[in-house]
Amino acid sequence: MKIYGDSQSGNCYKLQLLASILKITYEWIELDIKNGDTKTESFLKLNPNGKIPILVLDDGRVLSESNAILNFLAEGSDLIPNDPFERAKVLQWQFFEQYSHEPYIAVARFIQHYLGIPADRKVEYESKQSGGHKALRVMEIQLEKTPYLVGDSMTLADISLFAYTHVAHEGGFDLSEYPKIKEWIRRIQDQKHYLPMKSR
Repeated sequence: MKIYGDSQSGNCYKLQLLASILKITYEWIELDIKNGDTKTESFLKLNPNGKIPILVLDDGRVLSESNAILNFLAEGSDLIPNDPFERAKVLQWQFFEQYSHEPYIAVARFIQHYLGIPADRKVEYESKQSGGHKALRVMEIQLEKTPYLVGDSMTLADISLFAYTHVAHEGGFDLSEYPKIKEWIRRIQDQKHYLPMKSR
């Protein structure tokens, strides 16, 4: 199978990290969003939404949306709880990541780390800080109670949230304000087969 993505994107890195932890074999197809790689006719045939990552199975079936791909690839693994309520909690955190976390932390990171906070994006950048800190506080509260987001062991919830959280400083977020998040980051980085995010 093939995964199309940008290694600097947290949404794409999630899949690389998961595949490494679960020892999943795949072919990585590197795309450059800024170069228009996701707007080509050939890519839009695979995903009309023009977004990465996408998974293309050997039989040609295509799956998009990072957390949907995570759940598909991790099916049957210990990263998805057997208990229905805990499994729903994983989904709760994944929805939280896409709606309350990524729109602030990932966008702030893009504006600062890749664009250098240009004048025409400064107001937007500053507006992302409060939302990002709110999301980090929610995570900190949970991690004061449990070592991982859904209890005592790592799940897909942690992989989903780790991707952009561990590089949040690149968006201007000082993680020293969140000691439990920093401990959680170290726990994930200590996992067997942990794969760091690639740098260009």
